Amino acid sequence: MRLTCMFSFILLFGAAGLVVFIHLQDPEEIVHQQTPGIKYNMGFQQPKKDCVSSNKQDRRLRKNTAERVVTVKQSDSLHLSENVPTKLQSTDRRQSSIMFVMKDQQKGEEINSIRLHKRRRRFILKKSPILISMNSSILNLPTLKSEDRNNNEWKSLYQIQRERKRIMRETCSKYKSNNRRIITPYHVSRIFVEDKYRVLYCEVPKAGCSNWKRVLMVLNGLASSTKDIQHNTVHYGNYLKRLDGFDHKGIYHRLNTYTKMLFIREPFEKLVSAFRDKFEHPNNYYHPVFGKAIISRYRVNATKEALKTGSGVKFKEFIEYLLDVHRPVGMDIHWDHVNRLCSPCLIDYDFVGKFESMEEDANFFLHLIGAPQNLTFPKFKDRHSNEERTTTKITQQYFAELSPSQRQQSYDFYYMDYLMFNYSKPFEDLY
Repeated sequence: MRLTCMFSFILLFGAAGLVVFIHLQDPEEIVHQQTPGIKYNMGFQQPKKDCVSSNKQDRRLRKNTAERVVTVKQSDSLHLSENVPTKLQSTDRRQSSIMFVMKDQQKGEEINSIRLHKRRRRFILKKSPILISMNSSILNLPTLKSEDRNNNEWKSLYQIQRERKRIMRETCSKYKSNNRRIITPYHVSRIFVEDKYRVLYCEVPKAGCSNWKRVLMVLNGLASSTKDIQHNTVHYGNYLKRLDGFDHKGIYHRLNTYTKMLFIREPFEKLVSAFRDKFEHPNNYYHPVFGKAIISRYRVNATKEALKTGSGVKFKEFIEYLLDVHRPVGMDIHWDHVNRLCSPCLIDYDFVGKFESMEEDANFFLHLIGAPQNLTFPKFKDRHSNEERTTTKITQQYFAELSPSQRQQSYDFYYMDYLMFNYSKPFEDLY
């Protein structure tokens, strides 16, 4: 009899514990199937430094890429599919400890009290895929106003934009043939957001990015003039938001309703400009991080001083590093491909400007978005203002130091940028 009562008591105790455990579970946690998704912080991320190296940040982004993906599916439609369910699911079971306090006053008495001692939860927000028509958007290129259609200059610039977008799309169709693509936070990490005039700007270093940041700050009401904004404010002020700092809904909305633009530059000229800026002037980041590694690997009989400081890297050594598949230090945004920085085959840019025609392209863009008439793109040189800008002539002088084979390999390295943005071969002997 005593054994039967004890057995009944154990069963009753177990059933009560199970009821309490089930009661504490969130229904949203009990999901039988999890849709592949993207993990985003719900608040704004702190904007990253712009036009400066972001190797550490990029490594963290690449490390988390598998957790934070957005699937992009090619479609002929200009509209987005919204038939995607959103689910919440915890990646770990709750770890709960429950202590029961029992008072046995007589045999068979039920539990008098149950007290929850400790409960810990960890949640991970997961979003469903964003389905976006590949290289298509709702907005597309802003249309000319009725009063501008008789303006030959505006009409000409408008046709240039249409042609640039056509070439870009054809290149993507030919060389990016996958009909199912994925877009990660890394793809939008270089896109800056200006909400007032609804602009998304993809940062391409050495293609006027500093002055474009100034323009965005003025548009946003953060300054009255681009001349009032100092270099350190542009690069380290953290005033501009990046697209990867928004949640799923914010990214979805802005990618498909804002005017998306980027400005590019002739690849070899952009490369020489970056080399002159980072290695021919004092720099407390690029010399110790890149310079020391480059000199150590590619310079024969390097002096102790050069190995210690990393200063004095030669252009030929820099090219050897760039072309080395086992380079001793990783890539940097200042000489990376535009194709990788801005992902133009995944994100349909409405406006493609060129550094070579910066003034007219930039002011045409400002006209299209309805910016204040007194706001024009600044002409001043942001850094080393006393030094001549990197031109085609200066670029050829630097590349003359290389062998024909190195020039060809460098062209092959940037081939997609040359093709996608319709730049001519910089040397006649290239194929």
